[in-house]
Amino acid sequence: MSDTYDKVAKNIKPGWLKIKLHNDVKYADVSKIVEKHGLHTICDSGKCPNKAECWSRKTATFMILGDVCTRSCKFCATKTGKPLPPEQGEPEEVAESIRLMGLKHAVLTSVDRDDLPDGGAGHWAETIRAIRRVNPDTTIEVLIPDFDCRKELLDIVIDAAPDIIGHNIETVERLTPLVRSRARYRTSLEVLRYIASRGAVAKSGLMLGLGETETEILATLDDLADAGCSIVTLGQYLRPTMKHYPVAEYVTPQKFAMYGDLARMRGFRYVASAPLVRSSYMAEEALLNFRKED
Repeated sequence: MSDTYDKVAKNIKPGWLKIKLHNDVKYADVSKIVEKHGLHTICDSGKCPNKAECWSRKTATFMILGDVCTRSCKFCATKTGKPLPPEQGEPEEVAESIRLMGLKHAVLTSVDRDDLPDGGAGHWAETIRAIRRVNPDTTIEVLIPDFDCRKELLDIVIDAAPDIIGHNIETVERLTPLVRSRARYRTSLEVLRYIASRGAVAKSGLMLGLGETETEILATLDDLADAGCSIVTLGQYLRPTMKHYPVAEYVTPQKFAMYGDLARMRGFRYVASAPLVRSSYMAEEALLNFRKED
């Protein structure tokens, strides 16, 4: 571990990363629904810094297929190991919870399920369809694994017709082998390219502060634009625990604004770029922006 990593790891986070806490009735309502229905959310397992804000707005990102991942990426706080079999009633539970929360835009993600023959694609499709049945006016965004870029599995999810399909590139190509386990940079690009080729809205996310250079960030944005990605998010990597990959840099809000402008110049239809931005943060804004443009 370099001196730079040691220094950043020990330093107090800069002021722009301070989080406003919420403890209101809406936050409590969402918390009760999540607990009552035994739901897994990336808000909890991913230690998302925006959990309090989003739950106070009565929104949440649901994590289906359990809370144990078959991969062990060095940036991620989600548990890794041997998962339990998928819960058969989960699609209906998620759909009902969305109804109780009154969500206009629902976001789904999942752990990687390399242990399943279809990687969980069938369960993904069942959940999307259940949400549509119970909440016909709710728009649906999904953040999917790479499914090893098996197009027959991607088709299962795409054919369920979510409004936005996201898959995160996570970091630049040079750092991918250091922080992602089984996933590959070029595989993720091909997943996004295939999603876009099927006519779906493709979205991806990039973490900054892992040691990437400005040149590498811009090259990644070029790769995402070339793959047909329409929406991109850029946010600060925050080390979940001291066992995870170290933070190399706390990128300033001014730099994030610059990268956001450079992303827009590359033709992305919606860009969110700020230190606390995460893949699903204020996700409904992207869809609203699309509808205004169309």
